Amino acid sequence: MLNLCTIGTSQITRSFIEAAEMVDDVHVAGVYSRDSSKAKELAEAYNIANTYTDMDAMLADKRLNTVYIASPNVLHFEQVMACLKKQKHVICEKPIFTNITEFHAAYEEADRQGVYLFEAMRNLHTPNFWQLKNALELIGKVRSVYFQRMRYSSKYDRFLEGDLPNVFSRQMGGGALRDLGVYPLSLTVALFGEPELSYYHALQLNSGVDGSGTMLLDFAGFKGTIMCSKISTSYNASEIHGERGTLIIDDVAPIKKITFIRNQGKEPIDLFLDEELPNMSYQIQNFKSIIECGCRETYTYYRNISEQVVSIIDRHGN
Repeated sequence: MLNLCTIGTSQITRSFIEAAEMVDDVHVAGVYSRDSSKAKELAEAYNIANTYTDMDAMLADKRLNTVYIASPNVLHFEQVMACLKKQKHVICEKPIFTNITEFHAAYEEADRQGVYLFEAMRNLHTPNFWQLKNALELIGKVRSVYFQRMRYSSKYDRFLEGDLPNVFSRQMGGGALRDLGVYPLSLTVALFGEPELSYYHALQLNSGVDGSGTMLLDFAGFKGTIMCSKISTSYNASEIHGERGTLIIDDVAPIKKITFIRNQGKEPIDLFLDEELPNMSYQIQNFKSIIECGCRETYTYYRNISEQVVSIIDRHGN
């Protein structure tokens, strides 16, 4: 049984709680926020028994064995380390850390304490991710990849009016690559491994963060292009191009539709599954299974993806 406490009260936390409710033997037992009114409001909305405004008190509660962290990016490392030192398993929202030094320190602490640390990268755990991965054999030798995550931020208008939301703040670890580009980048690494070289061409805002950008990736035998933006929206699909055909993906997070088209012009073939659970539920299921069975091989697989992605972003971050 995972007895969870959440850190953070934004919409992503609400989505996580709703997803956790769909997974057997997972119970959200508490919410933490420095703002007692926000903690109370979130707890009441989901009938959660316990609220905490003191981190030490929350971590001292032996009924809790897992903490989900969805705070601003710059707070992740400090909060993750505090949880690990109290021997709590941790699920931390993407991007898990802002630099590779934090990554290594945190995972070393998790190993030292005998607990697990996961990055909540929801698009890598769903049935349709595995459908996509297995479909790569259909297209033959891969020659190019184009993945995008471009969404006009609801907070950009505030930024234009002179406010500084966290997602546009350099000090808070914001920016398009960390917030949205991490999805297509993680998907690329999960499918093809670490690129040999990477380049990031960013459009910098006056706050010092990237409002949008294009990342070019060099792999043996093919090139990858990743586009991300928080100041404009794209309605294009993402694609993987091979010598025998093309895979078309409606969205990198979550993946709902996958279509295969042969180069010889035959009819499109739909490969996607109608998933039964909310897309965030699958990662919770997976994390629970890894903890319960002690599946170090699976744990290392996801850990390596996160490490490679954090390393790339660290090289090109703000």
